[in-house]
Amino acid sequence: MTAPPRSARRPPRGLLPAVLLVVWLALAGVVGPYAGKLGEVATNDQAAFLPRTAESTRALERQEAFQDDRTVPAVVVWTADDGTVTAAQRRAADRVLAGLAGRPGVTGTPPPAVPAEDGEALQGVVQLRADLGERTGDAVEEIRTAAARVPGAEARLAGPAATQADLGDAFAGIDGLLVVVALSVVLLILLLVYRSVLLPLVVILTAVFALSLASAVVYALAERDAVRVDGQVQGILSILVIGAATDYALLISARFREELAAGGDRSTAMRAAVRRSTGAVVASAATVGLGLLTLLLSDLSNNRALGPVGAVGIVCAVAAALTFLPAALALLGRAAYWPSRPRRAADPADPGTSGRGVWPRVAALVDRAPRRVWAGTLAVLLACAAFAPQLKADGVPLSEIFVDDAPSVAAQEELAEHFPGGSGNPAVVIADAAATEPVLRAARGTAGVSAAAPATGPGGREPLTVDGRFLADVTLADPADSDAAQRTVQRLRAAVHAVPDAEAVVGGYTAQQYDTQRTAERDRALIAPVVLAVILLVLALLLRSLLLPVLLVVTVALNFAATLGVSALVFEHVLGFGGTDASVPLYGFVFLVALGVDYNIFLMTRVREESLRRGTRFGVLKGLTATGGVITSAGVVLAATFAALGVIPLAFLVQIAFIVAFGVLLDTLVVRSLLVPALVRDIGPRVWWPGAPGRR
Repeated sequence: MTAPPRSARRPPRGLLPAVLLVVWLALAGVVGPYAGKLGEVATNDQAAFLPRTAESTRALERQEAFQDDRTVPAVVVWTADDGTVTAAQRRAADRVLAGLAGRPGVTGTPPPAVPAEDGEALQGVVQLRADLGERTGDAVEEIRTAAARVPGAEARLAGPAATQADLGDAFAGIDGLLVVVALSVVLLILLLVYRSVLLPLVVILTAVFALSLASAVVYALAERDAVRVDGQVQGILSILVIGAATDYALLISARFREELAAGGDRSTAMRAAVRRSTGAVVASAATVGLGLLTLLLSDLSNNRALGPVGAVGIVCAVAAALTFLPAALALLGRAAYWPSRPRRAADPADPGTSGRGVWPRVAALVDRAPRRVWAGTLAVLLACAAFAPQLKADGVPLSEIFVDDAPSVAAQEELAEHFPGGSGNPAVVIADAAATEPVLRAARGTAGVSAAAPATGPGGREPLTVDGRFLADVTLADPADSDAAQRTVQRLRAAVHAVPDAEAVVGGYTAQQYDTQRTAERDRALIAPVVLAVILLVLALLLRSLLLPVLLVVTVALNFAATLGVSALVFEHVLGFGGTDASVPLYGFVFLVALGVDYNIFLMTRVREESLRRGTRFGVLKGLTATGGVITSAGVVLAATFAALGVIPLAFLVQIAFIVAFGVLLDTLVVRSLLVPALVRDIGPRVWWPGAPGRR
């Protein structure tokens, strides 16, 4: 029997791309809705993200035994229009508070209003269920509406519940607004840079499909309590996936264009493009994914949540870039780049001295004076890095959490004007009931403590005891979000810990903030070296060298230090931030170092490929001219994508957006374009030690 000819057995060239395209379209129909549903499983309850081993976390766990349901307080502040609170206004406030009992989300009956010593304000505390989630805003608004019924007085809402409601408002629409802004920016840049109609749409579809898949996976994990998601993690996931998927898509599409220009048919060109790009894309994804997974070493729950959530997003970005994008481009062929046409670029014998355009000129500069180029750029980066110690990363007061004025911030400031600074947000002491009196004496004798009173049982006379412990609310003299209040908590802990056999723990908002900041500092010291070690290992495996990976890691670390220095100046003198949360430098480090290495990977894999053909000098110059345009475009797109985080009016995300956006541009335009090529050109073939590509 005669075997059929080989061409008869081979499936049609467009079959596999068509199948992949159909699979992705079907998958998008299933997972697409999840891109807008993550908010359903997200929580903005900051108590869910406390350090696991901190004293304030232990206090919160013990505090639950004193409450049927865990609660968060909303503090109503009434100020009289004519300056003095009348008896009628006080009675009206009491009626409002009593009328809130039984309302949705309200637990127990709120106690009567407490007048300020200056007679100009009243304070009422309403306890809300902590598990209200997105409904917290509705409950707060209902309290605000009821409180406004006191005649002749202005009502404001402060306290953790009001802050949580404002956070919910800040994150409102994050499923839609942030994604739309990011995708619109990406689409605009791609249209301007590539002057093509279809390619930007294909790249955007790649990013959208990747985000939809990532959202569905994260939704399933969060629904099963495998990960925690808040608005912050949700926003970063969207930006990370869109930016990474776009970067990978641009790298592959640029290589496909090269292969088409070389004269191959679209199927052959795509196979070659995928084969020659996969190593760089996978290595790049590995550095980012593994870098994010190092956040699992953190003791902060939101850091640990971002690690696996971000890694899931990166895996989905790679999957879409290596399957959907090649399938779509293979079916479109040259039409993907219309109205421009892929043209074969000249391959001069000496790319450092010939050719027109920006990147041949940059390559010529690097070739002519490599030592002056790397010395000059190094001096600029070191000068910027000198300002890095000025970045204050020891926490921010509540008034600086929001970029715009938030109602809870104004209310907290009003509360502090008429009552002790910690009113409505007390520290909590839980200790052995046998040591009630000595613990209370120690608390009251602590500098910075305004009052300390035990929770009472039925009748309000005897201290309430549960499981052999009692609970006391300790009102601090300073605002609960201030540095002075944190110092008072430290003194309070020392005082109650010294009471024999009390086994006292101190919690509450101020203690939680203090513990979170100290834990974040510990996380930075632990995680940063691990991230660098992981990246070094990936680079060594990819480039089969030891010296070059060390060189690349040092340059991206220097880029991060320079970015922090510039950020310190911009935050203080331009944006008016008094400081940053302690987690900002850690997030900036993980994103910027991991993403910054991406562009060096894209460059140096091409340099190595060319060096194997014609030597290190040719490899550097050819790699720089061949990848300069696409890597710069990818850097601009990624920077613009992260800048979109600025639409969320939270200082934390605005600061992260600036650090990553500026750092990516600095890395793309200076470190990857000048410093690294000049160093490699100056060192020569020894840079590949102990390997030996391009010794000719």
